[in-house]
Amino acid sequence: MTRVAIIGCGTIANSAHGPSYQKNPNAQLAYCVDILPERAKALKERFGTEETVALTDYHDMLSDPSVEAVSVCVPNYLHAPISIDCLRAGKQVLCEKPASVSYALAEQMAKEAESLGRVLNIGVVNRFNGAVNEVKRRIESGELGEVYHVYCSFRAYRSIPGLGGPFTTKDMAGGGVLIDWGVHYLDLINYCIGAKRVLSVSGQTYSKLGSPMREYVYEDMWAGPPDFEGVYDVEEFVTGLIRTDKATISLNGAWAQNVPDDDSRFIEFLGTKAGIRLTYGGGFTISGAKDGKLFRQTPDYPKNDMFYDELDAFLACAKTGERIRSNASEVLITAQMMQALYDSSALGREIRL
Repeated sequence: MTRVAIIGCGTIANSAHGPSYQKNPNAQLAYCVDILPERAKALKERFGTEETVALTDYHDMLSDPSVEAVSVCVPNYLHAPISIDCLRAGKQVLCEKPASVSYALAEQMAKEAESLGRVLNIGVVNRFNGAVNEVKRRIESGELGEVYHVYCSFRAYRSIPGLGGPFTTKDMAGGGVLIDWGVHYLDLINYCIGAKRVLSVSGQTYSKLGSPMREYVYEDMWAGPPDFEGVYDVEEFVTGLIRTDKATISLNGAWAQNVPDDDSRFIEFLGTKAGIRLTYGGGFTISGAKDGKLFRQTPDYPKNDMFYDELDAFLACAKTGERIRSNASEVLITAQMMQALYDSSALGREIRL
């Protein structure tokens, strides 16, 4: 039994971490921590036991040596300081995505874990998705031939989240749609193709539709309602081209755009023998030419609860210290890509690494 703590009792803690720990026979939820006491208490009541402690200051948990593992589910700008504090206190850490608000801080987190001999995993949950792992298997088997280009689209019609709040405040989030949604797509691609090096990046971000905030028209808003006294200084659209040691990657992402978003969340892997179109969060088709004929298939694959599997794998490596597919050292390339896209947009030129 591993005693765990959850720091940050908001949406992802309630939808993924809390229920996954509750279901897992090897986990015991020891602490629920949130600066809002009512949220910490609510998470305890939903997923904990009578022995679970609700706290408002995570420092009060750090001195408990019985806590081995911690889920960090706080806003992006707090990922680095809280994760590092936990690592230094001897805890194994699963920090939600993105690793941090910048590549420099993500790298610092990974180095800290390395120097302390601790586990630091990042919440790149798609690495535990059944369809994604089947795509990865087919690429590695050579079924697609040489995968030379990957295109991804993560666009929505009018879906800026929490306008004026932490999601749209750069100091707190680090960016907009790229760091919020794009991190999942880019990391999924890197995982599937096995990219290890970024060669060059050219990108452009746009902040056009969310400001003035009172003029933004929408039908519903995740993490809303809007806070018109708040800040909107992040991008709602990003486009880019990335060269890696494995393939080129092109992308278009939008929290908001003036085009309906039918069928606009997908990833296409283009190979010399076949290609795959993966619907984000869904299944995939594989098509190409074989024996002089064109073919198109929709394969079956193992269905799974990727959040449960992600946290189960974290609990296992928290005991052994093993570096697994979600270890920070494995996903730094994604943070580097996003940083280069932001830098390229700010400088108006290609970034070479």
